[in-house]
Amino acid sequence: MTAPSTADALARPAAARDLCTDCGISRSNDPGRCGRACQFIKPDYAKLEAQVHGRARDPLKADETFFGPHQQIYRAALAKPLPDAQWTGITTRIAERLLETGAVDAVLTMTADPNDRWRPVPVLVTKAADLAACRGMRMGYAPLLALLEPARAAGHTRLAVIGIPCQIYALRALEAELGFEKLYVIGTPCSDNTTTENFHGFLKLLSAQPDSIRYLEFRADYHVELRFDDGRQQTIPFLQLPISKLPRDFFPLTCRTCVDYTNVLADITVGYMGGEGEQWLLVRNDRGAELLALLGDEVRLSAPGSRGKRAGPVKGFLANTERAAGGLPLRRMPEWLKPIVGWLMPRVGPRGLEFARARVEMKAVETVIHLRREQPRRMKSMIPKHVWRLVDAYGLKPGEGETNQHGSPAEPKVG
Repeated sequence: MTAPSTADALARPAAARDLCTDCGISRSNDPGRCGRACQFIKPDYAKLEAQVHGRARDPLKADETFFGPHQQIYRAALAKPLPDAQWTGITTRIAERLLETGAVDAVLTMTADPNDRWRPVPVLVTKAADLAACRGMRMGYAPLLALLEPARAAGHTRLAVIGIPCQIYALRALEAELGFEKLYVIGTPCSDNTTTENFHGFLKLLSAQPDSIRYLEFRADYHVELRFDDGRQQTIPFLQLPISKLPRDFFPLTCRTCVDYTNVLADITVGYMGGEGEQWLLVRNDRGAELLALLGDEVRLSAPGSRGKRAGPVKGFLANTERAAGGLPLRRMPEWLKPIVGWLMPRVGPRGLEFARARVEMKAVETVIHLRREQPRRMKSMIPKHVWRLVDAYGLKPGEGETNQHGSPAEPKVG
């Protein structure tokens, strides 16, 4: 079949599939590939980690159980932050350097819909200057991988892809048959996603002027930061967020059962959860080291910190998730106590890498609880063995029929 143009690829409807985040493969010439590419059907992380990094995560290295295979972890920031970037703009700057040096022909990433700054739209970028329009966060689902075929049709054989975990899993599962001469993968963590429409509803709960919000970030200091078109800034403690006012389906089951928060199949992961006020880089393999080296002295690197204890917050999250999954109301903190706890959390709660470990454990807990309640037959194929190791410390153990040969937790526990 003839490869579609970019416009045609994005115009194709997504196939109707259960547990789908519309990564774009179902819009391609061969939508049947979803069966062997989808993170939510029968993932095999150990196989793909070995394929991409030369080895699977080492269960004797505790942080690899949490974060996946890696060579180095850094706290990082660009010496000169890019305007309109999320944090300092490391992801975009790496992509710019790839085009500036001629290492790739094109970068596959997201830009904003011209009519909605928050709506992601896949785009193939061939000029470094055009990546400025791709800076910043988007919220919603977009078929990034639908542009792989147009990329090949345009003669792009050396490609960089910036994506979230469910997109990158499918990309790696199909990498061998895609036929690119060179492929660089820059991953961003993804804890939860929702539709762009739902996100606009969330913004309306945060501000009387939601349309003027131009920046939103969930920070590692337990605050959400908002920036407005008129230059104003506002921070909201996590405890003050109107989570109880969100609809029950605000986060779909795919996001509540995702086991790859840290984007383990990327060459380099660029996030913030372990950064303590700066960005968080996980260099996973030699290609990732090559990508970081492109920045030279443009980037400041330091060792990440790790403080506090995660067990208490994760246990509290487990209890609330079990109640919510069972249809019971969440246990809400008295209003008078929230400012006190909000003051304490950044000071005594988990921070740095311990904050990131806590978030990964919370996602693992969430996966087991929600799949067990809503899609129990999928547990044996969707939950990797390292996830069972993560939740074991919190009393969650696999029941009969909930694991297979890829799901046995019979490996060392993490501390």
